[in-house]
Amino acid sequence: MTHRNHPAPPDLQQGGFTATGRQQSHLAATEDCGGRPLRVTVLGADAGAFIASLVVGPRDGRRYDVRLHVRCVADTPVSAGIRVELALGASDDPGWLVPGAFYGENRPAACRVRYPRFTTDDPDPALLESAEWAFRADRTATPAVMAWDGEGGAALATTERSPVGQAGVGFALDGDRPLLRLHFPYREEPVVYDGSAQRLPADVPVHEWRPGEEVTPAFAVYLLGPDRHAYTDVLRDVHHRTASGDPEAAAWVPIEEAADLAAWGLYRWHYRPDPPVLLETAAFDRHALGERGDRQAMHVSWISGIPYAYALLRHGRRRGRADYVDAATAVLDHICANLTPAGTFWGQWTASGGWNVGWHPDRNRLHARTLGEATLFLLRAVVEAPGHDGWAAAVRSNLDVACRGQRADGALGSAYHCATGDVLDRTGTAGLAWVPALVEAAAAFGEPRYLDAARRAGRFYLDALREEFLYGAPEDVDLAPSSEDGYLAVLANVALLEADDDPVWVDAARRAADWTLTFRYTYDVDFDRHTLLGHYGFRSRGADQASPANQHLHSYGLICAPELRRLGERLGDDYYLASVRENLACFRQFVARRDGDFNAYRGMVSERFYQTACYQPKGMLLTLSHAWCIGVLLLACEDLLDA
Repeated sequence: MTHRNHPAPPDLQQGGFTATGRQQSHLAATEDCGGRPLRVTVLGADAGAFIASLVVGPRDGRRYDVRLHVRCVADTPVSAGIRVELALGASDDPGWLVPGAFYGENRPAACRVRYPRFTTDDPDPALLESAEWAFRADRTATPAVMAWDGEGGAALATTERSPVGQAGVGFALDGDRPLLRLHFPYREEPVVYDGSAQRLPADVPVHEWRPGEEVTPAFAVYLLGPDRHAYTDVLRDVHHRTASGDPEAAAWVPIEEAADLAAWGLYRWHYRPDPPVLLETAAFDRHALGERGDRQAMHVSWISGIPYAYALLRHGRRRGRADYVDAATAVLDHICANLTPAGTFWGQWTASGGWNVGWHPDRNRLHARTLGEATLFLLRAVVEAPGHDGWAAAVRSNLDVACRGQRADGALGSAYHCATGDVLDRTGTAGLAWVPALVEAAAAFGEPRYLDAARRAGRFYLDALREEFLYGAPEDVDLAPSSEDGYLAVLANVALLEADDDPVWVDAARRAADWTLTFRYTYDVDFDRHTLLGHYGFRSRGADQASPANQHLHSYGLICAPELRRLGERLGDDYYLASVRENLACFRQFVARRDGDFNAYRGMVSERFYQTACYQPKGMLLTLSHAWCIGVLLLACEDLLDA
């Protein structure tokens, strides 16, 4: 069986679109799943060339298993694709969810970064706006699409591969009725997003049907209640049904060896003593690029800095490595000795310009997530290695700025002025980064006011959790929703739960964890064996999509692996515990075991695994080692080794 890509129709190339290709015609195949109508459509050819039927199995909980039978009855080969479509009732807010790829409108109108957005208000495909979208399956953490109407919700779910090539998911608003779609083979329309702000023409492959050829793609229909958090029932069911064997089988090395490799990589390739920093990136190719290929910069958190110096400190103390301890201590001392006039950390140090605010174009604007995360892990270093008064003072100074800017309703800042500490912005949920630091500081310093501030902030952000839209955490994607927003929510709400044991935090922690796991891959992406990831047999189950804007796999979920593990143990929730195991096993792949391993040096870890057509061809690996990728692996390993 083969399929080929057809060029986009002229209307797609000109900027308008129909999202159905050159030709569509409905087959007779229709079915009803609990009151939700299903229909099958031929794309690119006359429906008379095919006969089809839908076989719907008995309902299993909320799920119907469906098999589509399609046979080509033409006398000559036919080029066509197949669409399965489920219609919902009227809705003015479908709440679209394509796990890892699309969340509601997906891109707030004020977001500076351009990537696919849903809108019915004069959408402009040149701005990556549309009222209907279709995506290839490997862009999704689970190949599924969900929406809600006035009565409840529904989901279609399939697998990455189908009998006619890679599958796809999509959706559209037909008047006021949401439509959920599956495509065999996939389609990407009205335009293709490749990680840049520039649209690419639609990608509409078709299958070359031979006379008499019959295929039977399988998928599932889920019927959901009105609670939009019911998406977790779909993802939990898929996760459970697709589990295969021991998740540890993916890992290249045991946890102890992974910790040793990560500590060495962080120290050998990222630490520089004068001044003491952890460089954000180090090039794989040391001979051709050397220091010129290394980014001469250090964020205080997020992509470098304090969390990973803390991880190196913790590992060095456990393993009796004075060189690691000294390096980590020097980095922490350097950061704490260089606070802003406002009393916070700076965002970033660079060799060329010294200390600055980070990656925002406003050179007075400090990002709350970067500051809050740095404060949390510095506090943990204070507890790990008492006696460093400068560290404790820096923690207090940052937290006092956060508390001073807290609004009466509990809202914390998302951005702060570097000279005054005034709150510049409260948009989004980046302020959640302060919450775990406040909770842990209350216990470490005996300061109840910090816990009170954390509680008020946690209650303020409950609305965002209940609306299933967290956004604004990473500096590089502005107001996009991202997996990193989920990590902040897990850190914050598990901290509040462990401090208070209040049912409100049980619900909040569950919601945070479930939303975060929408970004986690429930399957192993199919890579061509000639690509690097295919050759090494990279298994993607347990990895996270970074965000709808940054569509690559990353390991940052390990930052909250300890909290997710403790939440799973507290609630007896095997889904959370399995997800933690899979996450850590996944990223004990591609940690270089020796010089030359996957063209890297011992202890190096890449940031990006390209699992879809975004930034680089599918199957490639970014040939830069990142301090944060090594650091989160080390943090997660040290947690389990101490558990």
